[in-house]
Amino acid sequence: MHQYRGRMILHTGSMFSGKTSSLEKDLKRFSIANYKVVAFKPLVDKRYAKNEIVTHDKVSLEALEIESITEILDYAKKNSPQVIGIDEVQFLCDSPEIVLENLEKILEMGITIVLAGLDMDYMGQPFEIVKEIMPKVDYLNKHHAVCKRCGTDAWVSHRKIKSDKRVELGAVEEYEPLCRNCYREARAEDKLKENQEKFL
Repeated sequence: MHQYRGRMILHTGSMFSGKTSSLEKDLKRFSIANYKVVAFKPLVDKRYAKNEIVTHDKVSLEALEIESITEILDYAKKNSPQVIGIDEVQFLCDSPEIVLENLEKILEMGITIVLAGLDMDYMGQPFEIVKEIMPKVDYLNKHHAVCKRCGTDAWVSHRKIKSDKRVELGAVEEYEPLCRNCYREARAEDKLKENQEKFL
C-alpha cells in the first residue's frame, strides 16, 4: 500500500489560494495510481455545480454531497475506499470534536484523507474545525493567494459586500484576498463607509 495509507493531508489558506486545486491534484494522482478514490463536498456549497467540486478556475471533480462527517464514515464502512477527499471542510455541520473523532475512525481503517478548507473567516477569525484539525494532520499545506492590492502573499479573504453572516458563499464578486496590511486598511475603509452611511 502507498506511503500515505492511514495518513491525513490538509490544504488550507485564504480563498483563491489553490486549496481546492491542490486537493483535486492529489486525488487525481491517487486515481492515476489506481487507488479507489472518492470525494465529498458539504451540501451547503452550491456555488458552481451539484455533485462536483469546482475550483475557481473551473476545474471540476465528481463528488458526493454530504452534511455530516458521519455520512462519510458510513460510506467508508460500506464501500472501502482507499482515499477520501473532503472539500470546504469548514462547512461540515458537526462540532470539531465529532469531526476529529470520525476522521480518526476513518484513518484507523487505513484510508488516506485529503482535506481542503479555509483557515479563517472574513474577520480573520479561525474556523474552529480547521483550527482543531491542523495539529492532527500528517501533512499541513498553507497556501497563499496574491493580495489584490499590493501583490504580496495574501493572508485572509476580505468580504467586499455588506453582510454580517459568518458564512456567505461567494467568489470574486464577494471576496478578495488581501495581505495583513492591506486587510487592515480595507477594514478601516469599511468602518469609515459604515459611519458615513449612518448620516445619509
